[in-house]
Amino acid sequence: MRLEELFSMQAQLDEYIEKEHGLENHQLLEEKILALLVEIGELANETRCFKFWSKKPASDSHVILEEFVDGIHFILSIGLELGYSNEPISIVSADGNEDLVRSFLKVFSLVDDLRQKRTFDIYEELLRQYFILGQSLGFTIDDVHNAYIAKNEVNYKRQQEGY
Repeated sequence: MRLEELFSMQAQLDEYIEKEHGLENHQLLEEKILALLVEIGELANETRCFKFWSKKPASDSHVILEEFVDGIHFILSIGLELGYSNEPISIVSADGNEDLVRSFLKVFSLVDDLRQKRTFDIYEELLRQYFILGQSLGFTIDDVHNAYIAKNEVNYKRQQEGY
């Protein structure tokens, strides 16, 4: 994964959004953290992994991948806000696929830890665990990279259309 490339793309998108909305000098970390939690919830909803009461299947893989990538956008944006984009970040893990419910809960917990402590170690672990979640959902690094680039273009278009 070329995180440097994604951080650069995210920095440009963030700058564009902040300029478009007159937010250049605003602190947006809390908003970005809440947005990330909402996106993770939307992702969980599409997987339906926690809906033990329902027989309805998960959404199509492309829908789940797009929701997953929405989370990547906010995780990268948070990393930029915290000044972690130039740090060496390892998303490689010996951990394999996990039970989805446990994986989601771990990610939610790490987001809250990061909100409270804002350390690089927690940020790196959040990013790593999020990619483990992606792997558990069946996505490769290339899937995520390509989907991020595609969604980044969509996000620009939405901004230009007054989203």
